Amino acid sequence: MKLNINKKTVAPVIIVILIGAILAALILSTGKSKKTDEHGSHAEQAEHADKEHHDEANEAEAEAAAKGQHGGKLFSKDGYALEVTIFEQNTAPEFRVYVYQDGKLLPPVASSVTINLERLGGTVQNFKFSTEKNYLKSDAIVEEPHSFKASITAQHAGKSYQFNYAQIEGRVSMDALKRKQNGVETEIAGAVKLQSNLNLLGEVRLNEDRMLQIVPRLAGVVESVAVNAGDKVSKGQLLAVISSEALVDLRTEVLATQKRHALARSNFEREKKLWEEKISAEQDYLHARNAMQEAGIALQSAQQKLASLGAGMASKGKLNRYEIRSPIAGTVTEKHISMGQSLKDDAAIFTVADLSSVWVEIAIPAKDLNNVRTGQSAKISANAFDATAEGKLSYVGAVMGEQTRTAKARLLLPNTKGEWYPGLTVNVALLSAEVEVPVAVVNEAIQIIDEQAMVFASYGDQLEARPVELGRSDGKYTEIRKGLQAGTAYVAKNSFLIKAELGKAAASHEH
Repeated sequence: MKLNINKKTVAPVIIVILIGAILAALILSTGKSKKTDEHGSHAEQAEHADKEHHDEANEAEAEAAAKGQHGGKLFSKDGYALEVTIFEQNTAPEFRVYVYQDGKLLPPVASSVTINLERLGGTVQNFKFSTEKNYLKSDAIVEEPHSFKASITAQHAGKSYQFNYAQIEGRVSMDALKRKQNGVETEIAGAVKLQSNLNLLGEVRLNEDRMLQIVPRLAGVVESVAVNAGDKVSKGQLLAVISSEALVDLRTEVLATQKRHALARSNFEREKKLWEEKISAEQDYLHARNAMQEAGIALQSAQQKLASLGAGMASKGKLNRYEIRSPIAGTVTEKHISMGQSLKDDAAIFTVADLSSVWVEIAIPAKDLNNVRTGQSAKISANAFDATAEGKLSYVGAVMGEQTRTAKARLLLPNTKGEWYPGLTVNVALLSAEVEVPVAVVNEAIQIIDEQAMVFASYGDQLEARPVELGRSDGKYTEIRKGLQAGTAYVAKNSFLIKAELGKAAASHEH
């Protein structure tokens, strides 16, 4: 077949072919470039992931190396390493430092180490070390809290090494606004005059000077009982009636001697008149006078026997009726009598006590006897309920108890309201002379954490629990013997809120 191509059509065809070839080349080039870019992107991501994994591994390795063989902090440089621990098992807290070279434990004598601690408030403590077994031991106690910045200097093989670290415990951060919202207030620890107290345990007892045990003093049978235990009685009030045969004899004797005395007096008056009229002899007069005097003595003796029993003459001819009456006003505290009971003459049938005043008895330890004296003021507070009173020591015993090694002391306490019940245990604070102590805090500031007395020291927004050793107290302020310096700001009000915040934070005891 023979193509008949016109010259005019050749040029457009060639142009179309060229354009197609160029487009095809561009498409192929773009696809190859896209594949190349995608491959490069994946490679970069893989490389980045590998780098992150490598960094994490390095961090984990570094973190593991931060702990030494003895659980302490490990610091190293150029193959030389120090492990610093705070050891406090069965001993006061102390630094122990272990020395290493290329991971091997070195004899401690080959190194010289010092540690300087800086605490809140700028307090600095320096530690030197001595050789002890396979470690270096600090020459001083590491006081609580173990919260500080530490600077370690070591000398080994002619080289010097410097390490630093910090640890925090027992701290709470609270700014001024939050303190105001929570009512947290601070004061400055300093000198305070304390009214020193000697705190003792006491017991309320009946005032034995105003207490009587009543006995019948005559044997007999109980006819009636007029009162019960707990009843208040007035002086002379009837308590019980006893029928006593012995009383019959006494009253009969009184009646008989009364009649003899009356007869003797009549004879004496007659003989006196006759003697004065010179009718009878003086001897008869003197004999009659002597007889009257003897009868008077016999009558007086019989009446005194009756009076000593508290019994008068019988009314309505009941010679055996014996009325027992209260000799004082008070309260019947004990009753050991009932109707029909046969009593002996020495039976204790009632105890009547005047409870308008009571005794408070206390035991004074031997070590405190020199600080106790008669007339010393005291504050008494009940343990069972809210009641307080003031009194004075009325008696201090001169003999020590053989078993207790204490001396008895006694306070006389007014009890007009009847709130001090005999048998009640009380706290007694004996007030001694006023004494000034160099450092004291308000009692509200003291909190107990892990069985240790704590005071929160304040430094800016930081509040730190400081263990303290307590001394004397007057009920408002307590002496701080150790743990807090004069001039230190401390949380005086609502310190329990700081304790609660510390518990929430669960601050670790980092050693």
